[in-house]
Amino acid sequence: MRSLRAAHSLASRSLLLSARALHGASASPAAAATAGGGRWGNPPPPAPASSSRALQGGIAGAVSFSLTFATVAAAEVQAKERLPADLLPQNVVLYQYQACPFCNKVRAYLDYHDIPYKVVEVNPLSKKEIKWSEYKKVPILTVDGENLVDSSDIINKLQRKISPDEESTNEEEAKWRRWVDEHLVHVLSPNIYRSTSEALESFDYIAKHGNFSYTERFAVKYAGAAAMYFVSKKLKKKYNITDERASLYDAANTWTEALNGRNFLGGSKPNLADLAVFGVLRPIRYLTSGKDMVANTQIGEWYQRMEDAVGEPSRIKETQGQE
Repeated sequence: MRSLRAAHSLASRSLLLSARALHGASASPAAAATAGGGRWGNPPPPAPASSSRALQGGIAGAVSFSLTFATVAAAEVQAKERLPADLLPQNVVLYQYQACPFCNKVRAYLDYHDIPYKVVEVNPLSKKEIKWSEYKKVPILTVDGENLVDSSDIINKLQRKISPDEESTNEEEAKWRRWVDEHLVHVLSPNIYRSTSEALESFDYIAKHGNFSYTERFAVKYAGAAAMYFVSKKLKKKYNITDERASLYDAANTWTEALNGRNFLGGSKPNLADLAVFGVLRPIRYLTSGKDMVANTQIGEWYQRMEDAVGEPSRIKETQGQE
């Protein structure tokens, strides 16, 4: 089942507004009690029966409206991108690093299309989980017995599987997908590892969610954070980044300007470029760099729409083994 977060949020707001309106209608007796000496004063006179019936009717109406609204909103949330059974890829397994932006790009695509998949978290030190593969990077996706590599190529091949009759090429979509791979991802590391504290924050997340033994976690967090702090400085120089945050804000603003007032680059629903931008930003969203980005640019509203559209992960949870 898809997430009902958007419907739940809207219904909650309508209930809250209704409750506030009703509270305003029923507040006078309480105010009278306070004016008459508070809880130690004379009790207020009972409300007229007609007023009580009106209040009850108002509550019932508010609840009925909110539930109806939630039902309609839930239908809208769920009425998208579910694939017919004959087009649904089978036996999908993603070999990944949890914090990898390219892996998250693939996950965003799978989640949005509600394609069930299993995850194998790869140990970045030993890479023992992908020793069988000639390709020694992640993501690797196995689908119907076929091994797919490179995030953009994985998505292209999946798209052809689920939309075999789609032949037209959207130039705008292709342009912004290239922008993600050739520009946006390159501003992330200098921001994630901008300072020692931010590097530690990131590696704390990596150590907790990565495939590490208990003894490896400490070394990974501190040694990894120190190493990436210095690597990020080299990347900053390589890509001519003078101010890390300014480059991140500029990228976020460039993207929102490309939307040109649309909810998504794809219009009423996300396209592959929306999913690519969302995917690579998802690992940083709740780190310091991501919070700063949302606070200082206009990307937050689009990101929230994407969170609602992508919904809950379609990942198949294992009863035992890796998280």
